[in-house]
Amino acid sequence: MLKEKIERINELARKKKTVGLTPEELEEQAVLRKEYIEMWRGNVINVVESVVIVDEDGNRRKINKKK
Repeated sequence: MLKEKIERINELARKKKTVGLTPEELEEQAVLRKEYIEMWRGNVINVVESVVIVDEDGNRRKINKKK
C-alpha cells in the first residue's frame, strides 16, 4: 500500500475524532481500510506459508493449512 494512502487513512481518523466526517469521507475511509486490511492479511498469509518447522532429527516441513 502506498504511503500516501496510509497517511490519508490516518488523516481521516484524526478528522473523525475532531470535527467528524462527511458521508463521502466515511465511504472513502471504509474503502481505504478494506484495502489496507486485505493487504495486511495477504502479507500475513505469505509469512505463515514460508514458515518451516524443523524437528529434532533435522527434518524440515511446511505448516499445513487448517481444514
